[in-house]
Amino acid sequence: MTSSNKTITVALAGNPNSGKTSLFNQLVHANQKVGNFSGVTVEKVEGVTKYKDYTIKIIDLPGTYSLSAYSPEEVLARNYIIENKPDVVINVIDATNFERNLFLSMQLIELDSKFLIALNMFDEVLKQGDKIKVKQLQTLLGSHVVPTSAKRRKGIEILLDHVVRVFHGEIIPQNKISYPQLIEENISKISEVLNTDKELSEKYPVRWLAIKLLENDKIIYKLVKESPIWIKVFKLLLDANSKIEVAFKDDSEIVITERRLSFIRGALQETLKKKQKTKLTNTEILDKILINKVTGIPIFLFFMWTLFQLVFKIGQYPMHWLESFFVWMGNGVSSLITNPTAESIIVDGIIGGVGGVLVFLPNIMLLFLGLAFFEGSGYMARSAFVVDRVMHFFGLHGKSAISMITGFGCSIPAFMSTRTLKSTGDRITTLLIIPFMSCGAKLPVFILIIGAFFNPDIAGNMLFAVYLFGIFVALFSAKFFKATLFKGESEPFVMELPTYRWPSLRSLLFQMWNKASLYLKKAATIILLASVLIWLGGNFPQDSLITKEYKNKIELIQQNSKFSDLEKEQKISILIAEEDGIQIKHSIIGKIGKAIEPVIKPLGFDWRIGISLVTGIAAKEIVISTMGTLYSIGNVESKNTVSLSEKLRNENNYNLATAISLLIFVLLYIPCIAASIVFHREAGKWKWTFVYIFYSMSIAWVLAFAGYQITSLFI
Repeated sequence: MTSSNKTITVALAGNPNSGKTSLFNQLVHANQKVGNFSGVTVEKVEGVTKYKDYTIKIIDLPGTYSLSAYSPEEVLARNYIIENKPDVVINVIDATNFERNLFLSMQLIELDSKFLIALNMFDEVLKQGDKIKVKQLQTLLGSHVVPTSAKRRKGIEILLDHVVRVFHGEIIPQNKISYPQLIEENISKISEVLNTDKELSEKYPVRWLAIKLLENDKIIYKLVKESPIWIKVFKLLLDANSKIEVAFKDDSEIVITERRLSFIRGALQETLKKKQKTKLTNTEILDKILINKVTGIPIFLFFMWTLFQLVFKIGQYPMHWLESFFVWMGNGVSSLITNPTAESIIVDGIIGGVGGVLVFLPNIMLLFLGLAFFEGSGYMARSAFVVDRVMHFFGLHGKSAISMITGFGCSIPAFMSTRTLKSTGDRITTLLIIPFMSCGAKLPVFILIIGAFFNPDIAGNMLFAVYLFGIFVALFSAKFFKATLFKGESEPFVMELPTYRWPSLRSLLFQMWNKASLYLKKAATIILLASVLIWLGGNFPQDSLITKEYKNKIELIQQNSKFSDLEKEQKISILIAEEDGIQIKHSIIGKIGKAIEPVIKPLGFDWRIGISLVTGIAAKEIVISTMGTLYSIGNVESKNTVSLSEKLRNENNYNLATAISLLIFVLLYIPCIAASIVFHREAGKWKWTFVYIFYSMSIAWVLAFAGYQITSLFI
């Protein structure tokens, strides 16, 4: 057997909340890496596992409910299966809700791939007292079905054994799905013509293409239109749609969807036996409280408040340990390097910049651990359901809430998730308000400012208040946009509420580490580069007259016999720091900062905060690394390498009003460049990108100004 016969590529496909990620974690353990799918910003997670003498590479496709051309995840999942042709596709199905999951299964079967079903959470089905006739289901679907429980690691080896057998053709899936005769006849006619195009027929299953054309799939329409056979195909489509509409009183897309749903209902009748209910399930009991009209929103707010308390109160201990570590590292490096320039770039530039960002890693990890728990337990979907009623008052609905909550993690997937909104008005409005949801990258900035200027006893409350303030600004902005730019009713929607379950610790840690590793990667690349550039910009060019003046002062101290060696060293250190503090105003960074200072001075900011905010447009964490560098250069205390929060606290010009103003501005001004590019791509028109930049910058300035002026009245 050759080595190529020993390597198997497997794609995992399934609905959100089907336990797909948990199964992936069980299969690959720590042998995984995270990146993006080629050409898009959708996260790609892949890993490798060894089974017997096979190397099995597993790609975790994005969770989707179908394979239509409706969302980027759906298009990506089907394109991956068609274009990359994985050796085996495992469709992960939530066995407790497999009626909903089978809709995707039917579309995966039509892709004509080597297919296998993992009936996940099968143990929960048994626990509920329900029965699924697995062999009968297997016969109906024409594909092998393996009961699994990723959480309890059951069925994993059997699943891998089936993967090998499917790979070697010992198990051959059969498409058992058929449509009414009239539709089948038209599928055959269209497939016959498609088959004459060699390029198309070699790349795509022609029956699947024909079905997609009848479903009016825009991407497939565009694809076939480029083929010389399009005229023939188009005539057949017109004829088919006309006949189907007459025969079924509906268009072909609805008829095909209804046929799939009928098949699923029939399969359920034959394979699923539900236990007669004698009492409410745990999910039903919890839902009576958690999504109750009266208690739902207070409980949601309590959970969010608790999360931010934990982020701050538990996170402060490792954060202080890391601060002490970087102080110790700075002192150690200072004592080893004799060249002042080299010492400054390493201690002030790199350790001050990158270290200043890394100290917040524990807080970031706690935030993402909490969000992963909400999502994995099934509560995240319910939070969208709970706020749906509130969203209606502001002209939106729960689907927009899902995008907004996603924005707590990162604005990029939040922007992309708005594709599920059919109404253009709802979609653009949601895109415009997502920047006000505080993303994970802003969290370190908030912790830094709150830690420096607020009593530790109320720090968690302040952090919660910042997030709440962002939500309020987002909602009232939505009300404004819906009342002016996009008048009209929002579309109705149905929110799927998965069963509550305890997410496995492994899955939670995996998701938390995924986000943390991206944070570390950013610190080691973009932030490191930015720190060095900021240091260079803050140190060059230098004024020669100032250099000469301080050189003379240092020489005078060195020649003064009244001072001991220790006193000389201390006085010279102070003079060097003083010189750096003066020289930085003549540097590139200093000149740029001074140029923008008139615009930001009414907000209580000086030029150093201004420069930090400008660099934060590249990535919000760079606000901290820039501060770390700028407040080290020219700071007399920098030689003792005190923490950044202490340096901010010791600045004479900063006070509580400055902190409030800075919190508001960082919360509301535009996200990073990458997110802004994704916004433009999703909005599709420059005028919306202009509105996005102008509105977010204006509202940030106005509210930060108000916050500064009002707070100044009381201190």
